[in-house]
Amino acid sequence: MERKLSTIFASDVVGYSKMMGNNEEKTLEILGERREVIDRAITDYNGIIFGSAGDSVIAEFGSPVKAAECAVQIQGKMKTMNEDIPEDQQMIFRIGINIGDVMVSKDNLF
Repeated sequence: MERKLSTIFASDVVGYSKMMGNNEEKTLEILGERREVIDRAITDYNGIIFGSAGDSVIAEFGSPVKAAECAVQIQGKMKTMNEDIPEDQQMIFRIGINIGDVMVSKDNLF
């Protein structure tokens, strides 16, 4: 299996399970709006989404600087989007960035 050095970006929503328990439809509506922004930012910063489940997004970047800039932009936009909605519907995203050796499979990284 091929190996390469890569920058991995991972995000998820704080309290997502609780939000889903309170109001699934509204939570999914808000998540859909947020994902449009997140996915666009990842693409704009030359990242490639290779994993997503529920509230999580995992992407690969060729540059740690681009991954960090993308994360900062996303956090700023999420803050702005949260300003005009009730606190219990606000989505706070955690974003982690890791640089390391990954194994490359057909359509996935490990």
